[in-house]
Amino acid sequence: MPKVKVPRKSTNIDMTAMCDVAFLLLSFFILTTKFKPSEALSVVTPKSVSTKPAEQKDVVMITLDKDGKVYLSVSDENGAEKLDIINAVDQAKSLGLTDAEKAAFKRANSFVGVPFSKLKSYLQLTPDQVKDYKSEGIPVTDTLNNELIVWMRAAQTGFAGSKMNLMVKGDNNAKYPSFKGVIDAFKKNEIFKFQMITDPENVPAGTELWKKNMEGGAKKEGAE
Repeated sequence: MPKVKVPRKSTNIDMTAMCDVAFLLLSFFILTTKFKPSEALSVVTPKSVSTKPAEQKDVVMITLDKDGKVYLSVSDENGAEKLDIINAVDQAKSLGLTDAEKAAFKRANSFVGVPFSKLKSYLQLTPDQVKDYKSEGIPVTDTLNNELIVWMRAAQTGFAGSKMNLMVKGDNNAKYPSFKGVIDAFKKNEIFKFQMITDPENVPAGTELWKKNMEGGAKKEGAE
């Protein structure tokens, strides 16, 4: 007696619910993602092998561009320290800055790259005007007029009683006299510790550091 063949039916899966979940997750990540702001000063840093990430808080950054111009900035989270710094500079150089001009120094992603003689007018610029402003940099190459000395003294005042993470970010083509002027300003304020910002790259295979990292990784896996 022949077997009765059961007709095959295709299986239908309703994907509506899964699509809704996917779009909800996509919307969540889009709305909660915090994009990195564009850098106000663009420099090409030299490459180096480093495993230590740069600090993000309590940072005083000294930037040197390819032309040797020097700029100073403070992390946006340190609004109180920024105010103390600009107050100290205003008092030391008798600039007569207004509250509005001091507030311009505190605004997000701000930096200073002008001599004291132009600081007041510079702080009167709007953010859009600052983007098109041709800064000449903080004077550092003249040993008799190294204005970064005053800025660093003010930074120490602003961060008195707390840790200041001093960093230097120099372009790969930055000129040596400017870098020397920056170091001289540190020494004048008895600052002997700072971090260099570089472009990290992988440790070359076969080097002593590579072998040391491999041994450390093996020991860690064995401990686990």
